[in-house]
Amino acid sequence: MSAPPGGPPLLAFEGITGGYGTTVVVRDVSGSVEPGEVLCVLGRNGVGKSTLMRLLSGHLSCRAGAIRLVGEDVTRLSASRRSKRGLSYGPQERVVFDNLSVADNLRLRAGGRGVGGSGTDERLDVYFEAFPVLGKRLRQHAGTLSGGERKILSFVRCLAEEQPLVLLDEPTEGVQFENIERMHAFIATARAAGTAFVIVEQHVAFALSIADRLLVMDQGHTVLQATAAEVDRERLLGYLQV
Repeated sequence: MSAPPGGPPLLAFEGITGGYGTTVVVRDVSGSVEPGEVLCVLGRNGVGKSTLMRLLSGHLSCRAGAIRLVGEDVTRLSASRRSKRGLSYGPQERVVFDNLSVADNLRLRAGGRGVGGSGTDERLDVYFEAFPVLGKRLRQHAGTLSGGERKILSFVRCLAEEQPLVLLDEPTEGVQFENIERMHAFIATARAAGTAFVIVEQHVAFALSIADRLLVMDQGHTVLQATAAEVDRERLLGYLQV
């Protein structure tokens, strides 16, 4: 999946509405992201950000609205079929397969390529250099990692897929500052190569430093959409205060 110059956005969603059972959490939310862009989704806890990501990734069904990947309507496609069309998703919770080793978690996202030992995929070596904890714990069950380490593993799994569209839900949650900086560098590099990102983020400084555009939610609705350059920090914090 790739978006030709002058064509439709890589991802576009219009009037997305959905939730759980009879409860509607996200109401009429729209947005888009082009190749090489980062769209950051912000808002207070419980306003529907993670639900929006589940709707976009296909892990929840939309009650209304449309989702398009390079102009193709994927609203009714499953998460696995969206993945095959170029979408990678790192959820906020249950971010790794706990009962699998670190190596097996990475192998799943690396298309079955070798991970660790003489079979190490060279494309993963750069991640092991940046996050040496992963290289040291390849045989360890992912469920025994700390919360921050599981987030790093999930982050690497998503980027290792080398998909044109990456959805990340709270990737920096519980992660140490120096590793957040490394995540920032990887996102910037991938963006420069044309990867598009939709990132739910609580750290305002991180969001403003990486985002091209911002989507702020409250009570399931969009309350602000703007380029990062158009929004100053104080105005943004006003939307995020409890």
